[in-house]
Amino acid sequence: MVSSEVPTPSRPAAVVVGPPGAGKTTVGEALAARLGVPFHDVDAAIEQAQGRSISDIFVDDGEPVFRDLEREAVARALAQEGGVVSLGGGAVMDPLTEAALAGHTVVFLDVSIADASKRIGFDRSRPLLSVNPRATWVAMMNHRRPTYERVATIRVDTAGRTPAEVVDDVIAQLDGSRP
Repeated sequence: MVSSEVPTPSRPAAVVVGPPGAGKTTVGEALAARLGVPFHDVDAAIEQAQGRSISDIFVDDGEPVFRDLEREAVARALAQEGGVVSLGGGAVMDPLTEAALAGHTVVFLDVSIADASKRIGFDRSRPLLSVNPRATWVAMMNHRRPTYERVATIRVDTAGRTPAEVVDDVIAQLDGSRP
């Protein structure tokens, strides 16, 4: 068990960020289980609230509409969720979301193109990766990396590691960052 403060219902224990294929949902769920707190996936919450997939929202309404929904869902999660919160890969790129992350424990799951491609296969369910997925992912990661690094209080390289190994690393860093 982790020797840390119990999060309040209005403050997440950790917020997990990273690009597509980093393992945000898988690691977030495992981290929440290890910490004994709930898990909240912002993308899943948006899909449930909208009654359709993220991909369908992108196609039917466009990325700006999705990003508005995402910003609202992230703000709600940061204010109301007491467990581990996983954000969609592009959420941190919104300036209001980036500002809202200040003061939170933010875990950046860093991943290489090789590991990301093994995990997600670059199928068409990822709307931003539907055309030339590998080149698009690399360009996206190059653009987003400075923001991921800026918002992160913890960075974990996921290359070639199991979710359990990644969670062990996150837990060790969480323990090391608390008095």
